[in-house]
Amino acid sequence: MDSLKYPVLFVHGMGYRDYKLISYWGRIPRVFEEKGVPVYYGYQDSNADIETNGLHIANRIDEIIKETGAEKLNIIAHSKGGLDCRYAISALGKGDRIASLTTISTPHNGSKTVDLLMKFPKFLVKFAGFCTDCVFRVLGDKKPNSYRVFQAFTTKEAKIFNEKYVNDENVYYQSYAFVMKNAFSDIFMCIPNIAVSIIEGKNDGLLTPDAAKWGDFKGIYTGTGRRGISHCDEVDMRRRRFTKKKGDGVSDILEVYEEIYATLLKLNY
Repeated sequence: MDSLKYPVLFVHGMGYRDYKLISYWGRIPRVFEEKGVPVYYGYQDSNADIETNGLHIANRIDEIIKETGAEKLNIIAHSKGGLDCRYAISALGKGDRIASLTTISTPHNGSKTVDLLMKFPKFLVKFAGFCTDCVFRVLGDKKPNSYRVFQAFTTKEAKIFNEKYVNDENVYYQSYAFVMKNAFSDIFMCIPNIAVSIIEGKNDGLLTPDAAKWGDFKGIYTGTGRRGISHCDEVDMRRRRFTKKKGDGVSDILEVYEEIYATLLKLNY
């Protein structure tokens, strides 16, 4: 059976950690493992800033390369994890060790909704960040910095980041975007979906497709049924297919990761 040339490193987003008993990625790693691809995880802080997590990811890349003897790695990153990886590649010089970076709803271009939220009184935003940091310290974060992360998601900070950390010519970058079909597609994303819809338009509960476009943009994905695909669905939070209905769209998130696998295989990565 044909298999990928390089191992896959999965890098999670904000608000969660790589727990051994409850995987951030649900059934998704099996798509690769069942094809004989070694799978690894980032294990970075949930809410640390990009620079801190980027350094951790850079060290993690070195660890996996040393352990496996592989020449390079393929990275699949969700949400903020994509920014952490871009920093590791472009700022910390890990481009020669990465064959590809696939980002799933990563806020490459920032969020206009966050722009508005950051206009609230600074002490309120900082207090929200402090409370969030306290929670994630208990959950295992060593250096949470939620306020700095909030800043990084603004369109202004995203523009600065993109100008400073350009793509490494040795790495293949591809990106995916998703949208919910209505606010009740996912109860966890209901309120933010409504807010982002009013301010920016169609979204996955947090991000619009315009925010997620980077490198080889693969397009906007939604479900075959009435739900669409939320930010949580993108990493298989419910551990089951969306619908048995066939048609124009995605009935199981694993279909998207099968497509990612096929693309990397075709590129001999």
